[in-house]
Amino acid sequence: MTHTLPGRRLSRAAVGVLAAATLTGLASLPAVAVAAEPDLGIGQLAPITGAQPGSGVDVPFSVLNKGTEEVGKVWVSYTLTSGLAAADSYGNCMYSTESSADEEPEKAVAVCAVDQPLKPGVLYVPEQPIGLKAQDSALYDKVRVSIDSTEPGPSDNGGSDPVPGTGAPLKLVEKGPATDADRASHGEASSSADVTAVNTADFALTGARLKGEVGDKVTASVKFVNDGPAWVYRELGQGAATVDVRIPPGTSVVKAHDFCSPVTKTHYTCGTSQSWVNPGRGETYPFVLRIDKAVEGATGKVSFTGADRPFDKNAANDTADLVVDAGAGTTGGSSTGGPASGGSSTGGTTTGGSSTAGSATGGSASGGSTTGGGADPQTATGGNLAATGSSSSLPLVGASAAALVAGGGIFYAVRRRAAAVK
Repeated sequence: MTHTLPGRRLSRAAVGVLAAATLTGLASLPAVAVAAEPDLGIGQLAPITGAQPGSGVDVPFSVLNKGTEEVGKVWVSYTLTSGLAAADSYGNCMYSTESSADEEPEKAVAVCAVDQPLKPGVLYVPEQPIGLKAQDSALYDKVRVSIDSTEPGPSDNGGSDPVPGTGAPLKLVEKGPATDADRASHGEASSSADVTAVNTADFALTGARLKGEVGDKVTASVKFVNDGPAWVYRELGQGAATVDVRIPPGTSVVKAHDFCSPVTKTHYTCGTSQSWVNPGRGETYPFVLRIDKAVEGATGKVSFTGADRPFDKNAANDTADLVVDAGAGTTGGSSTGGPASGGSSTGGTTTGGSSTAGSATGGSASGGSTTGGGADPQTATGGNLAATGSSSSLPLVGASAAALVAGGGIFYAVRRRAAAVK
């Protein structure tokens, strides 16, 4: 049972009087003004074409304060992909690099503190367009400009420490009152544009010559490399290249590389780890093959497929051979390391990441993959047919090593048990 405290209860009329007095007091308090949030916008950047490697690139932009209050200070930032560099060093900017992450390549970053007021409804532009430089590797690049009313924090992706600029500060000047069209074109606080340079990138393929007996497992390492001079940056989620691999007759795939997907049992397509590939970088695709029967002149084909490559002007290294010399006395067909004839396939593609490559029933792929962007440089020289090989003594060496390891494990177990008995 609940017990009430002794004393007199307030009447309903008294409660009403107190409530009315409280509400009257609250109503008489002065209203607290709530400051309006700044509303800033960047005009849509126009694409830039025809940039020449080694030359300057101007990036004009405009800023609009769409709010109702003056903004005392703003931060203008711009980011550049690796084919571009900052040509101007503004004294009120901090320069750094942002590491590649989330399928985005490394970027150069500038954050500029513009300590001047921006009036509402007024369009502002820089005194001079931002000055950039197209580097020797420029081809398909991007520039992004943004504006903030507070200082942007450091990137979560990491990168280099910021370094202050040394030149005159970046300043904004009034262009005039904003129109309705200006407000519509300044809807976002950031804008990006493509910067296309007049440049080339030579994509090259290397095949392999394999030797072995029927029943052997041999590893064919197909190589793709970008011989430059430009890097190639595709759209986000799209691989930098797609390689079509046709397996030599008389062989079967035991294990394919993770970036390769089967179209049929003898036809695979291979993608890249990233949507970009730097000069001197690429991918290596090891294929473990089993020689099922001796076929004279057994030759498979490697070629490019997928997205167009208008930047690649050298077709001589766009195809390669996979040759298998099987059995005593067979020649496996002639191959001089030059380009192989044959068309490319339009089978499925693997882009921007790993994909399952069918069942692996034994054997292991020799060598590792190199990854675009962060890959090891390829050293494919002397034509596009690399000599590899196979030895029937390798399985015996592996079996001996396995027996030695197993014996060591048994010896260790016996030692422990004997110690426990003592």
